[in-house]
Amino acid sequence: MSIATINPATNETVRLFEPLHKDDIREAISSADDAYQQWKTTTFQERKGCLNKFAELLRADENKFARLITLEMGKRFSESQYEIEYCATIAEFYASGAENFLADQPFDVDGAEAYIRHEPIGVVLGVMPWNFPFYQVVRFAAPNIMAGNTVLMKHAGNVPQCAVAIETLFADCGLPTGVYTNLFIPTEFVETIIADDRVRGVSLTGSEPAGAAVAAIAGKHLKRSVLELGGNDPFIVLEDADMELAIQQAVKGRMVNAGQSCVASKRFIVVEEIANDFIAGITEQMAALQLGDPMDADTTLGPLSSEKAAEAVRKQVQSAIDAGATVVLGGDRPPREGAFFNPTILTDVTSDMTTFDQEIFGPVATVYVVKDEPEAIQLANHSSYGLGGCVFTRDTQRGRRVAEQIETGMMFVNQPTKSQAELPFGGIKNSGYGRELSHLGILEFVNKKLIHLGN
Repeated sequence: MSIATINPATNETVRLFEPLHKDDIREAISSADDAYQQWKTTTFQERKGCLNKFAELLRADENKFARLITLEMGKRFSESQYEIEYCATIAEFYASGAENFLADQPFDVDGAEAYIRHEPIGVVLGVMPWNFPFYQVVRFAAPNIMAGNTVLMKHAGNVPQCAVAIETLFADCGLPTGVYTNLFIPTEFVETIIADDRVRGVSLTGSEPAGAAVAAIAGKHLKRSVLELGGNDPFIVLEDADMELAIQQAVKGRMVNAGQSCVASKRFIVVEEIANDFIAGITEQMAALQLGDPMDADTTLGPLSSEKAAEAVRKQVQSAIDAGATVVLGGDRPPREGAFFNPTILTDVTSDMTTFDQEIFGPVATVYVVKDEPEAIQLANHSSYGLGGCVFTRDTQRGRRVAEQIETGMMFVNQPTKSQAELPFGGIKNSGYGRELSHLGILEFVNKKLIHLGN
């Protein structure tokens, strides 16, 4: 496994890191378990102080951390700045809300006193991706630290400096040694960690194959797991939609993070009577995007995370073209250094093409033209994924009705799928299971213990 900072804007290798050995892993698990024995006894006020300090330190050096994100995975600097601010918000959300979220839940049963007590379960492992290298970690670590668990983190191999920065931040905010530990490890060591009796759960955000492998290992060892996997989010535009809004939000929803988001809008399902106007509108706006250095404020579309990622998108797009898809815009890579891919729009993609039910992790919009609302719903549900989605209509009640019929974990009316600390995040079908963020996120890795005091 390569653990390296490679600037995707230039393909330059900046820094290499050495992976840990098995002895190091055993020591890390022991340290995390020792820390858990003490951390689980701390008060919410003690934990809250650490997380609030974490948020404070994030904001104090926002630009430094944002530059690391941009350097390692190519996110535009303004988007990286937003990611850091959002992480601070998540930390503060759990710092202020955890005591209430984990409060005892009383029951009145036949006059007897009974209640659910929420208790930590121990050491939990996070396996996190590169596309939001601070956010993905914080949304897992913050609630678990507040719940009294301790965290082992296997981050993606192409964002090692982000991984080190996060571990340093948690140490600097006052967390005792072992409460949060970064692990530079090969993927094959994940099974060793999950199999250890002291590790009680695992959360993975990543691809379907990775999720299936981790779920199988966790199941074999009777460990709790949460999976947030791929998405192929439908963006439905009905004939009564505000067209200017729909076009603007379609480009925004698809191009966030250069299209490298599991909840980026990917399948644009448009009723035929307004399809030409919609396609013309997004074509004009996407054609105007400026590829360039992600640190440059004038850049509106940065590189993908790596040369490998850019080539994967190229192969998926070419596969669709070879099978008969129409290229409205783009369709290939620009002749320049770096992991760039041109903004692309495809139409005439049919269900017999391999790309029909694949997630394209890049700046590629696929537009489907349908006859009416029922056909739009049917096509939206014709997917192995079920993460997010949205519908655009001037009639809010119609939007509610359509949203309730889409088979997905999250649906939004008149805006693309978004992440917010207060809202639960997660999907169904091949998009995984479990929820992160909101009060539900902190309940995934706690013991909901019933205590009954008798009659």
